[in-house]
Amino acid sequence: MELNNPRVINAWCLYDWANSVYSLVITSTIFPVYYIAVTTSGDSDLVDFFGFSLPNTVLYSYSLSFSFLVVAALQPILSGIADYSGNKKNFMVFFTWLGALACIGLFFFDGGNVEFGITCSILASIGYGGALVFYNSFLPEIATYDQYDIVSAKGFSYGYIGSVLLLIFNLVMIQKPEWFGLISGTLPAKISFLTVGVWWIGFAQITFYYLPEKTNNRKIVMQHLLNGYREIRKVWFSLANLPDLKKYLRSFFFYNTGVQTIMYLAAAFGGKELKLSGGKLIITILIIQLVAILGSFLFAKLSVRRGNRFSLSTMVIMWIFICIWAYFLQNEYQFYALAFFAGLIMGGIQALSRATYSKLMPVNTIDHASYFSFYNVTYNISTVIGTFAFGLIEQWTGSMRNSALSLGGFFVIGLILLLQVSIPRSEEEAYKLD
Repeated sequence: MELNNPRVINAWCLYDWANSVYSLVITSTIFPVYYIAVTTSGDSDLVDFFGFSLPNTVLYSYSLSFSFLVVAALQPILSGIADYSGNKKNFMVFFTWLGALACIGLFFFDGGNVEFGITCSILASIGYGGALVFYNSFLPEIATYDQYDIVSAKGFSYGYIGSVLLLIFNLVMIQKPEWFGLISGTLPAKISFLTVGVWWIGFAQITFYYLPEKTNNRKIVMQHLLNGYREIRKVWFSLANLPDLKKYLRSFFFYNTGVQTIMYLAAAFGGKELKLSGGKLIITILIIQLVAILGSFLFAKLSVRRGNRFSLSTMVIMWIFICIWAYFLQNEYQFYALAFFAGLIMGGIQALSRATYSKLMPVNTIDHASYFSFYNVTYNISTVIGTFAFGLIEQWTGSMRNSALSLGGFFVIGLILLLQVSIPRSEEEAYKLD
């Protein structure tokens, strides 16, 4: 297939536009607020879930952790199968439909059917994470080595723009339902879940149309589940001969623990520690999303000039200072400023992390999905550990500020490991290191 084909690259980037609405609308903003509202009765926040009674926020946190663990367990197997059978796109299509339909299913969640709502949120998370590993693995197959940074950043920028546009539309619908012929209440929020599913699956069709159908000619056989395990084992053992990739994965695990935890819990921190209203928190999230667009390109350009390690190290150092800054925050204006800088490096570190991993993979490998499964497993497990540690430290100390400060330790370890990694700056260097 022709590399650097503008139509294919734009179509690949458009999947970020399609699926990022899930992470912003469902995971970060409207659904958590809606969920807490419809599951809180008077002064009680307890809910019954298959016979167990527990606080609604605890149940939601557990459901997110569970979904991340499921995705982490499934991705290596599924990606190995996909690489062997050559049907990566079919797996991506399946998980996209699973996630989008689960978002649509949240339309029918009204608080009285907690089991149904939580199940849909888990399936949506699994669909999002499951499709992501196959989506990421297409990057080395559509772009040349020298374009990884820019193409990856372009994808993230599409995602930030698309998700912000739909979020703004949904927020206007919720705040001014009469403009849409609706009455105030829960219906506008429920319709927002519907729009996420339709947006996700609708724009994804453009991606599916242009992405290559197959990457090899291997046939699907009855034992391709076992072949998937063999592919995973092969990649695992290959890391012994890829010391820089192995070191990078360790570094990524630690600094990504901090990044993802901040992404998921920044709004909760502002609400609890600074007593910010829901409207102000949503403004903060919009700041982060919009600035992240600039950051993804800014640090991609910096990597071209100074190399990936320099650019990533710069961002990790900035994250360390942000964790310290968060501990001493006093008012909402300082929080907005912190959100600005967090958003700037949020976009940059996500885009460049994906591109850097692509550069460290074996140059001649065709098992891109299997290699990217390790990347995504690392991503999911680090998210589970980060969010769990954040909550545990808050429970022990009684302050989210201590939790925020503790995240700096993850970034410090990630930085130390990152400085030991040799990252090639050209395809010729990659061949020498391979």
